Amino acid sequence: MFDNPKRDETFFENPLKKRFAFFSFSLLFVVFVFLFYLAFWSAPRYFPVDTIYDLKSGQTLSLIASNFSAKRIIRSEFWFKSFVYIFSLGKSKIIEGNYYLKDRQDVILMAWRVSQGLLDAVPFKIVIQEGLNNREIADVFASKLSSFNKDRFLKFAEKLEGYLFPDTYNVTTDMTEEQIIKMMNDNFNRKIKEFENEIKLSGKNLSDIVKIASILEEEARTFESRSIISGILWKRLSINMPLQVDCSFKYINGKTSATLSLEDLKLDSPYNSYLHRGLPPTAISNPGLMAIKASIMPIKTDYLYFLSDHEGNMHYAKTHDEHVENKEKYLR
Repeated sequence: MFDNPKRDETFFENPLKKRFAFFSFSLLFVVFVFLFYLAFWSAPRYFPVDTIYDLKSGQTLSLIASNFSAKRIIRSEFWFKSFVYIFSLGKSKIIEGNYYLKDRQDVILMAWRVSQGLLDAVPFKIVIQEGLNNREIADVFASKLSSFNKDRFLKFAEKLEGYLFPDTYNVTTDMTEEQIIKMMNDNFNRKIKEFENEIKLSGKNLSDIVKIASILEEEARTFESRSIISGILWKRLSINMPLQVDCSFKYINGKTSATLSLEDLKLDSPYNSYLHRGLPPTAISNPGLMAIKASIMPIKTDYLYFLSDHEGNMHYAKTHDEHVENKEKYLR
């Protein structure tokens, strides 16, 4: 009565093939989009995280895109400009300001931010290590703040070498060089109050203490070795012996003990402690609390000479002959 037709295999196979084809196409499309995103839209590998970019007015969109690419903020100038056009409704509008790059951000987000003026200028941390001089501190801030003026900073900090306390600072993009200097110097003044009584008892003035501390910061690493060397340096001053410290040359010409030549030792500079007796005109670095404390409270010994071997271990001597022997033994 009813036909019993033969099962049509294509009736079952075609939907499976279609679904498989659709799945394969979708997967390939997703992979393509992902690779495309990585190649053109994602943040560059060396995106300048935790920095400030000063986007100045009067620049063309093409120039901004070129600068962003050079700074590794974006991968594709074309796509950056395209997204800016889209977000600014075809006007290529760019809003100037200091843009805080807290973390890695893709080209879409960067285009959105500059077209809408989203600066995200929140406080961020800058670490200033112990023993940096003012020029080195200026380099640190310049590496983080594109609008930072090194020359202006050094001009206003000229008389404060040694008095800009090394620490971790919360900085905002609208801070001026003078405000940064005041922040660091105020921090120094707060820290030094911890040693008011010790300074009075030592009979030494703060200027000399800071100068010695700046040398200790460069010459030794442990508190004990710094305290011993502090005693040696104060003793040399008391007998009118030249300090003869190599670290002062780092302040003069950037050289260390390993690179100093005999000609360097003849440099006519007030910071050359081989030629000039007494303390240098200013500190040669900005010392931390450990070095300051060692300067205030030296360990008295019979030593008059010291040196650091290639592993950083300190060796002391009472006489110049013993010092020469130590050089032969530990600095070959």
